[in-house]
This record gives sequence, structure tokens and C-alpha cells, in this order.
Amino acid sequence: MRTYQFATADVFTDRQFGGNPLAVVLDARGLSSDEMLAITREFNYSETTFVLPAERGGACRVRIFTPGGEVPFAGHPTVGTAHVLVALGRVRAEGAEPTVVLEENVGDVPVRVRRHEGAAEPSFAQLSVAQLPEERDAPDVDALAALLNLDASDFVGGDWAPRAASCGLPFVIAPLRTRDAVSRARVNVDALERALPAGSWTREIMVVAMAGERADARARVFVPMLNVPEDPATGSANAALAGYLAKRTPRLDGTLRWVVEQGVEMGRPSRLELEADKRAGEITGVRVGGASVLVSTGEMRLH
Repeated sequence: MRTYQFATADVFTDRQFGGNPLAVVLDARGLSSDEMLAITREFNYSETTFVLPAERGGACRVRIFTPGGEVPFAGHPTVGTAHVLVALGRVRAEGAEPTVVLEENVGDVPVRVRRHEGAAEPSFAQLSVAQLPEERDAPDVDALAALLNLDASDFVGGDWAPRAASCGLPFVIAPLRTRDAVSRARVNVDALERALPAGSWTREIMVVAMAGERADARARVFVPMLNVPEDPATGSANAALAGYLAKRTPRLDGTLRWVVEQGVEMGRPSRLELEADKRAGEITGVRVGGASVLVSTGEMRLH
């Protein structure tokens, strides 16, 4: 019998049972890829991470799985894994704001962790993307409207037309006019298959309205092709969104900031803090951060 220690956390929230739940297998040595996928499906969260010894000089290697398979990068697993490892003393993290470098398939991802003196857990963690933003064409508005059970008039259009965007994991970014339109969105899987057939750069979709209740924007993310119908907090999609927004912001230099609320319609409200650096009109850095809360620790036995 093999035993593996794990922890769970709620990510992009400052209270338990909000945000996006994450399972972290703290030492995954000896597990095959098939076993990692089976464990991910057992937890049945949007993602589970598997911590392995470092290979490139970082704090550790991290593999990220959804119930549909392994992905090269994801935001809430990155932020949440760093939080868990620091909270449990599993990585060396000295000072009030140490940086923990996680070796992921996308590359090395630095995560700055903030903790108050004497606190048991960090209060905030912020990743810096390993890949700067990239954009490609998205399906036209009529196809996306059918896919999301919306009207074409719900989309902003013009310079803010839908685009496929990525900072390591691509999504279709679909700006909508109102929070009501975001709340009304429902994925039609048959229409998704037609608009984004197998082999497309991405089949994942973020809808967003620049009108939040306690934030700059309200978003939802649909990932049905990775067996995640809707995700309550998606750092990778929000990283892509930061790039999309920064590209369309006239300011040429400095740091741009936004707060995005997600997961509201799911009853798991999340808060993500986005930053994008621009120099001479070019995007030179993207960061996504937020709070996390440790929920449980345990032991898994594999026969």
C-alpha cells in the first residue's frame, strides 16, 4: 500500500467555501500520469496539482490536471499550491513577501507570497505569467451568441470584439455589455462543437462585462471540454483578460490594475486582482493574485 499526503484549499477568496477549491498532493513521487488523472477525478475539483522535486532550480515541480487531462498552466492551481506549500512549511520561504518559483509545463512561474508576521497562513499570493499575452481570431459574434444562448446585441463589438487570448492556456474572451448578459450565458455544447471544433487553439470561453458590483468586472468561465462545465475562479483566463484589456487601454507606460469577480452565479464568489505592465505601448508583464484559505489536510491510500 502507498500513502500520499494531500491538502485542499479554496483559492481567490478569503473565506472557506468560497472561491475555487483545489487539491494538492504534497509529494507525488511514484505516481504515474494515469494515477494522477484518476486522483484528480476522485477529488472532482476543476484542478488538482501534484508536487514533485525541482528539476530547474525552482522550489518544486508542479503538474496540473483537470478531470479531462493535464494542462500546461492554470492560475488558481498555481496560486493555491504556493499558498499551501508556504502555509504547511513545505518550501523555503523567508521574509514577509517571499517568491516561490513553481516549475510548470508552461515554464517557471514565480509566485510572490505575502504573509503578516505571526500569521499561520499567507494573506495573498500573486503569480507572474511565464508567457506574455498572445491573441488570435475568435469565432464571429453570431456563432458565439448561439454557443452561449445570447443575442448578438449582448456583445460589445468593435475594438472590444471577442478574441482568443492566452498567457499559457488559451481562452476565447467575449466582452458583453452588461452583468445581466454574463448571468444569462449558458453553453450549448452542440454549438460549441461547431464553433470551436476539435483541434481549435482553444475550446474554453470567458464572458466578461466591465461592470461589477464590488469590482471592475464580472466574469464567468466555461470549460466543458475539460470536464469542467463552469469554473468559479480562473487565473489563467484572467491573465489572458489582463493582456486583452491592457492592449486596448491607451496608456503607453506604467502598471494597469483591475479587480474581477467570478463564481457569483455558482454561489462561490471569487475575487481576482489583475495587473499588466506596459512600456512604450508593449505589454511587458502580467500578474494575477488573490487570497486563499487552507481547508483540509489528509492522507490518500493507494492499493
